[in-house]
Amino acid sequence: MPELPEVEVVRRGLDTHAVGRRIDSVEVLHTRPVRRDPGGPTGFVASLTGRTIEAARRRGKYLWLPLDSGDAILGHLGMSGQMLVQPPTVPDERHLRIRLTLSDGQELRFVDQRMFGGLATSPGGAELPPEMAHIARDLLDDEFDLDDFTRRVRRRTSAVKRLLLDQTLVSGVGNIYADEALWRAGLHGERLGEKLTARQVRELADHAEQVMRQALDQGGTSFDALYVNVNGESGYFERSLNVYGREGEACRRCGAPIRRIAFMNRSSYFCPVCQKPPRTPRS
Repeated sequence: MPELPEVEVVRRGLDTHAVGRRIDSVEVLHTRPVRRDPGGPTGFVASLTGRTIEAARRRGKYLWLPLDSGDAILGHLGMSGQMLVQPPTVPDERHLRIRLTLSDGQELRFVDQRMFGGLATSPGGAELPPEMAHIARDLLDDEFDLDDFTRRVRRRTSAVKRLLLDQTLVSGVGNIYADEALWRAGLHGERLGEKLTARQVRELADHAEQVMRQALDQGGTSFDALYVNVNGESGYFERSLNVYGREGEACRRCGAPIRRIAFMNRSSYFCPVCQKPPRTPRS
């Protein structure tokens, strides 16, 4: 699933290629990606046609495009969603679901193979869609409150990796960057929040911010063709990953083989030497 850096790459592309353009027409080619729209496919088309895109914003993994009506287009890429800006001469993508024809002749296309993502109108949501009000600020947000985050983590009895993935604590961190940040901080993902010092939590947040900024500089992380920016180009940060996807390979810090364990229907990757697991209390 795209994480914060991948979504930010898309946001920046939309800011360059879609903001300031009027939406001349809207075509819904499959109803599932607009299933969350309050007006359904017909209402989605009516509320967007003739509107101008005024900005491209993001919180965590969510995108929204404020419109001149005061409403917004709320977007989530899900597992395989892509937002592409293409000239009309480019043939339709195989999994094209929604087409917005812009006033400069370009087309903003929502492509989604698995259709877990989608677009929806957020009435009155230009400033901040109410659908996103529960989502915490992310580590790249100038208004992210590190002290509050530190206090809340240290009050929790959950494992620290779960806390990093809790979008009500901090948004945008997904499985890949959580593993990378924990490796950089030398912390095992099963360490409990309440067992961490304030310094450890702050250092972990700093490492998570650093790894996401580095991924953003390289265009995000791509393991297949499903994640691309608005120009259809893949990111390359996968070449810089230290633990994720490297089971059995040597740790770049100590040389021990990287291990993989099951985690929430996914996988966690860590170094058993650099990231010692928490001690099990004796019975």
